[in-house]
Amino acid sequence: MGSQDCRGILLAAGLGSRLWPMTRAVSKQLLPVYDKPLIYYPLTVLMLAGIREILVISRPQDLAAFRCLLGDGSSFGVEIRYAEQQQSRGIADAFRIGADYIGKGRVALALGDNIFCGAGFGDHLAKAGQNLTGATVFACQVPDPERFGIVELDAGDAAVSLEEKPLQPKSNLAVTGLYFYDGEVVQIAKRLRPSDRGELEITDVNRAYLCRGQLHVEVLGNEVSWFDAGTPDAMLEAANLVRRIESQTGRMVGCPEEVALRMGFLSTEQVTEIAAKYGNHYGDHLRRLL
Repeated sequence: MGSQDCRGILLAAGLGSRLWPMTRAVSKQLLPVYDKPLIYYPLTVLMLAGIREILVISRPQDLAAFRCLLGDGSSFGVEIRYAEQQQSRGIADAFRIGADYIGKGRVALALGDNIFCGAGFGDHLAKAGQNLTGATVFACQVPDPERFGIVELDAGDAAVSLEEKPLQPKSNLAVTGLYFYDGEVVQIAKRLRPSDRGELEITDVNRAYLCRGQLHVEVLGNEVSWFDAGTPDAMLEAANLVRRIESQTGRMVGCPEEVALRMGFLSTEQVTEIAAKYGNHYGDHLRRLL
């Protein structure tokens, strides 16, 4: 078994206040990062993990736009459903909202503003898909660890502590916005109490698995780039990297149709029909794939 028996959640909620005024009237996950909407990037991460059932969680006022953009997922060879987060209650609230959808199975949660790209990332996803018990998180070295949830590892690369935005970080390994969990995560989330910020913290979920000795950490090397694209600088930096990769390699980053073709979710005939709807460079790229 692998990620095929795992469902996915895309959390695309929140106020996006770090991007105001750009996000006063539109969800940040709908803003462009080079040539695609931001949400395409974490969507393709879940698809690359072999996940074909995805729940998009967003604010009520944004759901119509997401439905217009993504539809039922059939144009990407996946099944997409939708749910509301009426108030910003934290990342871990996604497991309460999606409890019936998750059931007792495994689930992967991707934050709608996180971007991953780089050679070898698929290998990390494959390892996470093989962990059928416990939790798997992805960590990346950062220069400003006080801004993130930080994981400390021992000499054997086992997690020993987790801290949320620590004043004196014990490491520079930030926990990124991609998480794989077994079926216990719903009950763990239901037992959480809000933090001082009034939110259900994803760090508390991960800490519960750490206490059980079931927290696996995949450390992303320098060959993988990660962006928490919640600020103008991060979005611009990500867009410039995506543009450079695409111009140099001829492959797109975060293109659902390309991933669907590669994963066997869509046939060449289906992608041909989709490409015909685009009279721009996006359609040209899809046609070159064929």
